[in-house]
Amino acid sequence: MLKGLTRAGIGSVGSIEEFIQAAAKHGYEAIAADGKELEQWIANRGLTGAQSILKEYAVQIATIGLSVQWRTTEEEFLAGLPNLARHAEAAASLGCTACCTYVLPSTDHASAHFMALATRRLRTCAQILAPYGISLGLEFVGPHHLRTNWKNPFIWGLQETVDWIETIGERNVGLLFDSYHWYTNELEVDDILKLDASQIVLVHINDAPNVPVAEVLDNDRLFPGEGVIDLAGFLQALNQIGYRGVIAQEILTPKPLEEPSEKLLKRSQEAFHKVYRAAGLE
Repeated sequence: MLKGLTRAGIGSVGSIEEFIQAAAKHGYEAIAADGKELEQWIANRGLTGAQSILKEYAVQIATIGLSVQWRTTEEEFLAGLPNLARHAEAAASLGCTACCTYVLPSTDHASAHFMALATRRLRTCAQILAPYGISLGLEFVGPHHLRTNWKNPFIWGLQETVDWIETIGERNVGLLFDSYHWYTNELEVDDILKLDASQIVLVHINDAPNVPVAEVLDNDRLFPGEGVIDLAGFLQALNQIGYRGVIAQEILTPKPLEEPSEKLLKRSQEAFHKVYRAAGLE
């Protein structure tokens, strides 16, 4: 399983080229990027130039974010579709095969109405991504405080998300599986073992503080191995089902961490070594 980074929790790492260089320096094999960022990088550097930098540093683009506003109005959703196609083209040209979005566990819309809208809209996004060889990853969000943050409940569990993916009905839709949301749903290793690796588009890794699960906040995450999540079991189970994709760190915090990015990257590198060793994977 490839070690990866998002920009969350590692300070300011600069441009995408600086991010790639910093990731490679600290033993990472993949990064998350923004589709518009990739489009601009190719425009500035040229496709061959951008590809050569990825090859030089042996780093891949793990995923782009879904830029389309699928949670808001139909007008905003439709207006974003041309951008999605351009971002997908740029990402695919650099070898990226994933585009991901999160699914909040509550909504101000009527739940059934929003489910119908979201299903249609995400199906459309998947259909746009498919010709570029890109899968759409949906991330269920588990922390309890977000389940009642808006008026009506929506989806926050693993099985419900799997069911929804089946309803969307496109072959290139799967899970963005995050250790934090696995933990806040109080799921077990056995729940991972019931999955097939083909159902997982991307994995996020992070840790949680030692407080009651119902009090765990979405933006109060720790580096892997610094909290109470059974990350060894999490990684072992993913490995056992044959997942060989990217494990990308995502550390959301109440305010930006103040340490220099070099120090945060070193902390991250040591955290990965700790949990990978505990899982028997290095």
